[in-house]
Amino acid sequence: MATDPVCNMQVDENKAAGHADYNGKTYYFCSNGCEKKFEENPSQYAENAA
Repeated sequence: MATDPVCNMQVDENKAAGHADYNGKTYYFCSNGCEKKFEENPSQYAENAA
């Protein structure tokens, strides 16, 4: 399981609505909306996920 960096929801990597690579790490998302928010400002959400 991974944690969606936007909403902090637990996400099954195999069933995630989307994913994005940033600074060598893959982030998984519960919805396309969270993925879009991440892509608009990845550094803000990647810091929160660290």
